[in-house]
Amino acid sequence: MNTKKVPSREFIVFFLFLMGCLRQDDLSAPEMYCVDELSPNISLMEVLDSFDGSTREIRNDWVVEAYVISSDKSGNFYNTLHLQDRPAAPQVGVQVELELRNSHLFYPVGQKVLLKLKGLFIGRSKGIFKLGNAYTSFGNVQVGRIPKHAIVDHVLKMCGPPHALIPTRLFVQDLIAQPSNTLVELKEMEFMLELKDSTYAQIEVETVRTMQDCDDREIGLLNSGYSDFQKETLPTGKGSITAIYYPEGGKPQLMIRSPEDLDLRGERCEDLITEFTSESLIISELADPDNNTAARYVELHYSGSETLSLNRWRLDRYTNDNTERGSTIDLSALTLFPGQFLLIASDAAVFEQTYGFAPDLQGGTNSPADSNGDDNLVLIDPFGSVIDIFGVVGEDGSGTSHEFEDGRAYRKEGIQLGNPVFDPSEWEVFNDTGGSGTTNQPQQAPGDFTPGSRD
Repeated sequence: MNTKKVPSREFIVFFLFLMGCLRQDDLSAPEMYCVDELSPNISLMEVLDSFDGSTREIRNDWVVEAYVISSDKSGNFYNTLHLQDRPAAPQVGVQVELELRNSHLFYPVGQKVLLKLKGLFIGRSKGIFKLGNAYTSFGNVQVGRIPKHAIVDHVLKMCGPPHALIPTRLFVQDLIAQPSNTLVELKEMEFMLELKDSTYAQIEVETVRTMQDCDDREIGLLNSGYSDFQKETLPTGKGSITAIYYPEGGKPQLMIRSPEDLDLRGERCEDLITEFTSESLIISELADPDNNTAARYVELHYSGSETLSLNRWRLDRYTNDNTERGSTIDLSALTLFPGQFLLIASDAAVFEQTYGFAPDLQGGTNSPADSNGDDNLVLIDPFGSVIDIFGVVGEDGSGTSHEFEDGRAYRKEGIQLGNPVFDPSEWEVFNDTGGSGTTNQPQQAPGDFTPGSRD
């Protein structure tokens, strides 16, 4: 093995400082000193398992073995090293904060390192484990960068050439079980079609570009607006991506070292049809109980003969006489079976307490499920078409045929198809005024309402 004897600490500090200050264009890979007489005495997994939830200083003489999986050569990483505990099938990963530019020249991808942890701080930010120095922000201790002069005391390069890393091959849906800060490979990935001609990132702005697999499962690719490839155009084909799994804040994300981590030269996935329309989904009941406004709800009924995915369907509310929608409920996560009712409550807990069963969705305050009786509701399919409507957009419902204040509006049983134009003859409407053919009879919950039934 062709290794160098470890020189004085002062020399290494000066060397790192000098190299860190030079422009990257002026640099070639330096002859880096290494160590081979030190051994790990604890695993990275054991260290992370010891974390108690608050940032703290490590006071044990722990030495950890790890492998470099990141590179700042193309500028997508800045003053960080990303490490995992094994070159293949890693169990854990960690982000090391350090004050060192061009760290790839000292710690190339695959390099085995030893971390001397005594004196460093361990913390967790947005779900990501970090090691480094410490600073205080608004009275809270946070993990910050290891100063240049202290890097050689904590991040030691082991003698020998870099190891070949084997990314963990996964599908998008499997990432949730993958440890963060580890190297992964995903097949049959492509950028969203609407990103055609887009660049990797906006200039000087951290940017997420969405990728998807052939089943439309999505994940974000996080890119720095300062990277060397920021202004390059995203590839348009399908293929594989090798990247660091970085689920910051619980949001699944990937980070690449350079565009070479992408091999997207194949034919794109065939279009997967996931949006469907149907006239058989209707608004079947609206509730504004006189005795309990928190028990308001909207009921939809599906009378079709085939299962219906509600991907990109929505229910809009137009408040009073407004012509711009005031709120909306996204129904995309739902699928309906023939004959099924969909109950959307203003307050799920109050709905269950009042009517004796849980609703399918909670819309929340001021949502389409929380109308006070003079608003207009519109059911929109994935293609932007109005499938059904209650009321007249732009007309305040007070005193009209579509006022159900303190009452109830329910669709007559014979009506099975949606109507994009409001027809009062299709409805029975109860309220506290009785104007325009409605019935002046405030409704009391639960007895006057029939959620989940068209009786």
